[in-house]
Amino acid sequence: MKRIPVVATIVVVAAIALMIALGFWQLQRRGEKEALLRQYAANITRPAIAFPSIPVDDSLLFRRASGMCLEAVSWSERSGRNAAGGSGWRQIAQCRTGAEGPGMAVQVGVARSAGGKPDWKGGEVHGYITHAPDDQPLILSLFGTSRPKTLMLVSDTTPPGLDANPGPDLSAVPNNHLAYAVQWFIFAAIAGIIYALAVYWRIKPARPGLLDAD
Repeated sequence: MKRIPVVATIVVVAAIALMIALGFWQLQRRGEKEALLRQYAANITRPAIAFPSIPVDDSLLFRRASGMCLEAVSWSERSGRNAAGGSGWRQIAQCRTGAEGPGMAVQVGVARSAGGKPDWKGGEVHGYITHAPDDQPLILSLFGTSRPKTLMLVSDTTPPGLDANPGPDLSAVPNNHLAYAVQWFIFAAIAGIIYALAVYWRIKPARPGLLDAD
Protein backbone atom coordinates (compact mmCIF):
# COMPACT_ATOMS: atom_id res chain seq x y z
CA MET A 1 0.00 0.00 0.00
CA LYS A 2 1.34 3.41 -0.96
CA ARG A 3 1.78 6.13 1.64
CA ILE A 4 -0.14 9.37 1.80
CA PRO A 5 1.89 12.10 0.01
CA VAL A 6 2.93 14.39 2.87
CA VAL A 7 4.04 17.48 0.92
CA ALA A 8 1.04 17.46 -1.40
CA THR A 9 -1.29 17.00 1.57
CA ILE A 10 0.23 19.98 3.37
CA VAL A 11 -0.14 22.16 0.27
CA VAL A 12 -3.77 21.15 -0.30
CA VAL A 13 -4.72 21.57 3.36
CA ALA A 14 -3.12 25.03 3.38
CA ALA A 15 -5.00 25.99 0.22
CA ILE A 16 -8.30 24.78 1.67
CA ALA A 17 -7.65 26.68 4.91
CA LEU A 18 -6.95 29.84 2.90
CA MET A 19 -10.17 29.48 0.92
CA ILE A 20 -12.19 28.99 4.10
CA ALA A 21 -10.53 32.06 5.64
CA LEU A 22 -11.42 34.09 2.54
CA GLY A 23 -15.00 32.91 2.87
CA PHE A 24 -15.27 34.13 6.47
CA TRP A 25 -13.56 37.38 5.47
CA GLN A 26 -16.24 37.96 2.83
CA LEU A 27 -18.91 37.36 5.47
CA GLN A 28 -17.26 40.04 7.59
CA ARG A 29 -17.21 42.41 4.62
CA ARG A 30 -20.91 41.72 4.08
CA GLY A 31 -21.66 43.17 7.50
CA GLU A 32 -19.49 46.18 6.73
CA LYS A 33 -21.27 46.73 3.40
CA GLU A 34 -24.68 46.58 5.08
CA ALA A 35 -23.54 49.31 7.48
CA LEU A 36 -22.36 51.39 4.51
CA LEU A 37 -25.72 50.98 2.78
CA ARG A 38 -27.45 52.37 5.86
CA GLN A 39 -25.06 55.31 5.76
CA TYR A 40 -25.72 55.87 2.04
CA ALA A 41 -29.46 55.96 2.71
CA ALA A 42 -28.86 58.65 5.32
CA ASN A 43 -26.56 60.59 2.95
CA ILE A 44 -29.45 61.23 0.56
CA THR A 45 -31.15 63.53 3.07
CA ARG A 46 -28.04 65.20 4.49
CA PRO A 47 -27.04 68.79 3.59
CA ALA A 48 -25.04 69.39 0.42
CA ILE A 49 -21.24 69.66 0.55
CA ALA A 50 -18.50 70.78 -1.82
CA PHE A 51 -17.40 68.00 -4.16
CA PRO A 52 -14.17 66.61 -2.61
CA SER A 53 -11.06 67.90 -4.36
CA ILE A 54 -8.93 64.97 -3.19
CA PRO A 55 -9.70 61.24 -3.35
CA VAL A 56 -11.75 60.02 -0.39
CA ASP A 57 -13.38 56.76 0.60
CA ASP A 58 -16.92 55.74 -0.31
CA SER A 59 -18.54 57.28 2.77
CA LEU A 60 -19.84 60.25 0.72
CA LEU A 61 -21.74 58.21 -1.87
CA PHE A 62 -25.22 59.62 -2.63
CA ARG A 63 -24.46 62.81 -0.68
CA ARG A 64 -25.61 65.97 -2.42
CA ALA A 65 -22.70 68.13 -3.55
CA SER A 66 -21.68 70.97 -5.82
CA GLY A 67 -18.56 71.75 -7.81
CA MET A 68 -17.19 74.13 -10.41
CA CYS A 69 -16.24 72.76 -13.83
CA LEU A 70 -13.96 75.31 -15.47
CA GLU A 71 -13.69 73.31 -18.67
CA ALA A 72 -14.76 69.91 -20.00
CA VAL A 73 -11.39 68.62 -21.22
CA SER A 74 -12.62 65.21 -22.41
CA TRP A 75 -15.77 63.14 -22.82
CA SER A 76 -16.71 59.49 -22.39
CA GLU A 77 -19.97 57.60 -22.57
CA ARG A 78 -21.34 54.48 -20.94
CA SER A 79 -24.58 52.63 -21.28
CA GLY A 80 -27.15 53.41 -18.62
CA ARG A 81 -30.66 54.64 -17.96
CA ASN A 82 -32.28 58.04 -17.75
CA ALA A 83 -34.60 59.38 -15.06
CA ALA A 84 -37.61 57.73 -16.72
CA GLY A 85 -35.92 54.32 -16.79
CA GLY A 86 -35.24 54.36 -20.52
CA SER A 87 -31.95 53.03 -21.85
CA GLY A 88 -29.35 55.36 -23.30
CA TRP A 89 -25.77 56.54 -23.09
CA ARG A 90 -24.48 58.37 -20.03
CA GLN A 91 -22.47 61.43 -21.07
CA ILE A 92 -19.54 61.95 -18.70
CA ALA A 93 -17.25 64.98 -18.78
CA GLN A 94 -13.80 65.05 -17.25
CA CYS A 95 -13.57 68.58 -15.91
CA ARG A 96 -10.74 70.89 -15.08
CA THR A 97 -11.37 72.43 -11.69
CA GLY A 98 -8.21 74.47 -11.19
CA ALA A 99 -4.51 74.72 -11.91
CA GLU A 100 -3.86 71.71 -9.68
CA GLY A 101 -5.80 68.73 -8.48
CA PRO A 102 -7.26 65.61 -10.05
CA GLY A 103 -10.24 67.38 -11.65
CA MET A 104 -13.82 66.21 -11.45
CA ALA A 105 -15.96 63.74 -13.38
CA VAL A 106 -19.49 64.96 -14.13
CA GLN A 107 -22.36 62.98 -15.63
CA VAL A 108 -24.25 65.75 -17.43
CA GLY A 109 -27.10 63.66 -18.86
CA VAL A 110 -28.16 60.63 -20.88
CA ALA A 111 -28.15 60.56 -24.69
CA ARG A 112 -30.56 58.36 -26.60
CA SER A 113 -27.86 57.30 -29.07
CA ALA A 114 -24.11 56.87 -28.87
CA GLY A 115 -21.44 58.94 -30.54
CA GLY A 116 -22.66 62.45 -29.84
CA LYS A 117 -20.90 65.27 -28.01
CA PRO A 118 -23.01 67.35 -25.62
CA ASP A 119 -23.13 71.11 -26.02
CA TRP A 120 -21.91 71.81 -22.51
CA LYS A 121 -19.11 74.19 -21.56
CA GLY A 122 -19.02 73.59 -17.83
CA GLY A 123 -19.92 75.90 -14.98
CA GLU A 124 -21.33 75.33 -11.51
CA VAL A 125 -22.74 71.83 -11.07
CA HIS A 126 -25.20 70.65 -8.44
CA GLY A 127 -26.08 67.00 -7.99
CA TYR A 128 -25.17 63.91 -5.99
CA ILE A 129 -22.00 61.86 -5.61
CA THR A 130 -21.64 58.37 -7.03
CA HIS A 131 -18.92 56.16 -8.52
CA ALA A 132 -17.42 56.98 -11.89
CA PRO A 133 -17.38 54.09 -14.40
CA ASP A 134 -14.74 51.52 -13.57
CA ASP A 135 -13.20 48.73 -15.66
CA GLN A 136 -11.53 46.70 -12.93
CA PRO A 137 -11.93 42.92 -13.33
CA LEU A 138 -14.46 41.27 -11.02
CA ILE A 139 -11.83 38.78 -9.84
CA LEU A 140 -10.07 41.61 -7.96
CA SER A 141 -13.17 42.05 -5.81
CA LEU A 142 -13.07 38.38 -4.86
CA PHE A 143 -9.61 38.88 -3.36
CA GLY A 144 -10.31 42.38 -2.04
CA THR A 145 -7.44 43.87 -4.07
CA SER A 146 -9.41 46.26 -6.26
CA ARG A 147 -8.24 49.88 -6.19
CA PRO A 148 -10.51 52.61 -4.78
CA LYS A 149 -13.11 53.81 -7.26
CA THR A 150 -13.18 57.40 -8.52
CA LEU A 151 -16.08 59.59 -7.42
CA MET A 152 -18.34 61.41 -9.88
CA LEU A 153 -20.96 64.15 -9.63
CA VAL A 154 -24.31 63.38 -11.29
CA SER A 155 -25.81 66.69 -12.36
CA ASP A 156 -29.36 67.75 -11.48
CA THR A 157 -29.66 69.73 -14.73
CA THR A 158 -28.90 68.60 -18.26
CA PRO A 159 -27.91 70.47 -21.43
CA PRO A 160 -30.26 70.57 -24.44
CA GLY A 161 -30.61 67.29 -26.31
CA LEU A 162 -29.99 65.02 -23.32
CA ASP A 163 -32.42 63.21 -21.04
CA ALA A 164 -32.35 63.84 -17.30
CA ASN A 165 -30.08 61.76 -15.10
CA PRO A 166 -31.65 59.21 -12.73
CA GLY A 167 -31.78 59.99 -9.03
CA PRO A 168 -29.81 58.20 -6.30
CA ASP A 169 -30.34 54.43 -6.43
CA LEU A 170 -29.05 52.30 -3.57
CA SER A 171 -29.75 49.14 -5.55
CA ALA A 172 -26.88 50.12 -7.84
CA VAL A 173 -24.43 49.39 -5.01
CA PRO A 174 -23.59 45.68 -5.16
CA ASN A 175 -23.54 43.66 -1.96
CA ASN A 176 -22.27 40.35 -3.31
CA HIS A 177 -20.12 39.37 -0.35
CA LEU A 178 -22.42 36.52 0.71
CA ALA A 179 -22.19 35.07 -2.81
CA TYR A 180 -18.41 35.46 -2.75
CA ALA A 181 -18.25 33.71 0.64
CA VAL A 182 -20.34 30.80 -0.62
CA GLN A 183 -18.07 30.51 -3.66
CA TRP A 184 -14.96 30.25 -1.49
CA PHE A 185 -16.59 27.61 0.74
CA ILE A 186 -17.64 25.64 -2.36
CA PHE A 187 -14.12 25.87 -3.79
CA ALA A 188 -12.73 24.57 -0.50
CA ALA A 189 -15.21 21.69 -0.40
CA ILE A 190 -14.52 20.70 -4.01
CA ALA A 191 -10.76 20.82 -3.47
CA GLY A 192 -11.07 18.67 -0.36
CA ILE A 193 -13.30 16.09 -2.05
CA ILE A 194 -11.10 15.83 -5.15
CA TYR A 195 -7.94 15.45 -3.10
CA ALA A 196 -9.52 12.92 -0.74
CA LEU A 197 -10.61 10.79 -3.72
CA ALA A 198 -7.15 11.08 -5.27
CA VAL A 199 -5.49 9.93 -2.05
CA TYR A 200 -8.02 7.13 -1.62
CA TRP A 201 -7.32 5.69 -5.04
CA ARG A 202 -3.59 6.10 -4.47
CA ILE A 203 -3.44 4.14 -1.22
CA LYS A 204 -6.26 1.69 -1.90
CA PRO A 205 -4.90 -1.88 -2.06
CA ALA A 206 -5.13 -3.48 -5.47
CA ARG A 207 -7.87 -6.10 -5.85
CA PRO A 208 -6.48 -9.64 -6.07
CA GLY A 209 -8.39 -10.29 -9.28
CA LEU A 210 -6.58 -7.46 -10.96
CA LEU A 211 -3.10 -8.77 -10.15
CA ASP A 212 -1.14 -10.35 -12.96
CA ALA A 213 -1.12 -14.12 -12.70
CA ASP A 214 2.05 -16.06 -13.48
